[in-house]
Amino acid sequence: MSALWIAHVKVTDEAAYGEYAKRATGAIAAHGGVFLARGGAYEQLEGPDRPRNVVARFPSLQAAHDCYYSDAYQEALSFAKGASQRELSIVQEIA
Repeated sequence: MSALWIAHVKVTDEAAYGEYAKRATGAIAAHGGVFLARGGAYEQLEGPDRPRNVVARFPSLQAAHDCYYSDAYQEALSFAKGASQRELSIVQEIA
């Protein structure tokens, strides 16, 4: 079954986070990830407000996991640390 990355982000350093986003795009695509939402309009109903919301679909939970722990994604992530407040979950889709 496919899986989703669901991220809620508040960017605090646009330049550094932009570098993260550029590098993460390639790492995600290399693991079969496809963006379903990336920024855009949203309505915050519960929890902390994070104005950047991202959803990416991966072919499997394992592919999403492997992407996160890949060297390429970890390198990208180094640009997001200190440049954002983030929550990221991997959720398996239902059939």
